[in-house]
Amino acid sequence: MRDIIEHELRLIGDMRAEAFFLTVYDIVIFARSQAILCQGRGSAANSAVCYCLGITEVDPARSSLLFERFMSKERNEPPDIDVDFEHERREIVMQYIYNKYGRHRAALAAALITYRPRSALRDAGRAFGLGLDQLDRLSQTVAWWDGETVLKERLVEAGFDPDNDVLKKVLAVTGALIGFPRHLSQHTGGFVIARDKLTRLVPVENAAMPERTVIQWDKDDLDAMGLLKVDVLALGMLTAIRRTLALIGEFHGTPIGLADIPPEDPRTYAMIQHADTLGVFQIESRAQMAMLPRLKPANFYDLVIEVALIRPGPIMGDMVHPYLRRREGIEEVTYPSPAVAKVLSRTLGVSIFQEQVMQLAVVAAGFTPGEADQLRRAMAAWKRRGGLEPFHDKFVGGMLANGYTPQYAEAIYNQIKGFGEYGFPRVARGQLRAARVFVGVAEAPPSGGVHLRSPEQPADGFLCALATGAGRATASHRCAAGRRDGERLGLHAGARGGECARIAPRPAHDQGPRR
Repeated sequence: MRDIIEHELRLIGDMRAEAFFLTVYDIVIFARSQAILCQGRGSAANSAVCYCLGITEVDPARSSLLFERFMSKERNEPPDIDVDFEHERREIVMQYIYNKYGRHRAALAAALITYRPRSALRDAGRAFGLGLDQLDRLSQTVAWWDGETVLKERLVEAGFDPDNDVLKKVLAVTGALIGFPRHLSQHTGGFVIARDKLTRLVPVENAAMPERTVIQWDKDDLDAMGLLKVDVLALGMLTAIRRTLALIGEFHGTPIGLADIPPEDPRTYAMIQHADTLGVFQIESRAQMAMLPRLKPANFYDLVIEVALIRPGPIMGDMVHPYLRRREGIEEVTYPSPAVAKVLSRTLGVSIFQEQVMQLAVVAAGFTPGEADQLRRAMAAWKRRGGLEPFHDKFVGGMLANGYTPQYAEAIYNQIKGFGEYGFPRVARGQLRAARVFVGVAEAPPSGGVHLRSPEQPADGFLCALATGAGRATASHRCAAGRRDGERLGLHAGARGGECARIAPRPAHDQGPRR
């Protein structure tokens, strides 16, 4: 571990990034001084220094980290640290940054919104005089897996004539608009902090929201300029977790924090395996709930794999079914070499995470860690800008030179292309996902609250995810689930003016059904 930290510190020093780390550290310390939950995520979770500073919660001793995914000399650009804050109190943190550095030195980055198939269809259709009902039906004919095409069968199903002259013009204009800039918006939380006045470096304007300043350039332009950017992001589930922990402490008379959540709980995983997860962030979508009974997560790493598998990258890279077959013992787990086995053993020989692809590039294709990171960046952007093709010959040729078969080399390269559709970094959320799961599910109503039970005391629960609106499920679905669970557990649920409320045991004389 000492060697890892010293390696990171040398690289941080070489890239003169000390001030950047200390700036993020200062923001995190302020948030915690205000009892605002926060958690670093993304590639920063590959850094032992970030862990030591308290920016992330991923213990490097428990993970195989690849620091070059976060920083590398070959990339020669500022590191990127994403920190999530409670969504209801993030503005406190943002105003702290404005107040400390001044609005003349700190501003939010812009986000360049480009046309995608649905927005292009709607705008083109509006320009050609289609009605609102027609625009709604037309935009619903496009799904993300279709790419940039509009299928004729879908148009017919939606009641359109593909041979209609006006519709042909709409589709032609739509094709021309896709990828074209539509408008500028605020970045979700990317702050740029300068030593001197920002107006000397970039164009700045006042935001529509009071007390906010926005740069007119997007993050790619800022990266090209080498300007420091700190991502101060909002996450509703952090608010739900904070409220839940506060209520548990209030009811039981003992404060409880994230560190007090048990690392593994068999009863929690039993509920997860039954897909009893409505309202639980990351594993409440229909696709996730369909996969849970098949994969049957039994520990934290299984849960990480579960979340990572249901992404366009692994699906389009044909990684899902081979992993399931191997997990169920239907297919034999094999490795072409001990080096590959070391990288892929925990995922049964299937590359599921971006870090694994980078490590394979190093151990099997002869890439340096910096070159592997360049591959990752090209992999993430190839659908938009291309640029992955130059890596084909180097990657496949490197694997062939190291004794791997052409079939295996091409198969891994095709998986890399699949990751271009959005693959998941293994430590993107780190231990925070475990907190969401255990706070949201542990002996819980699927609506996302916590139900604590012991032989000595009645059942108690909390509906913090319901009150905060956290998760993907609609409010009506969470309410319905909460009522069903209340009946099942003998509880009645409530919320105090939109705040979380304890679910008290149902009185003995009132055990009938509730409407």
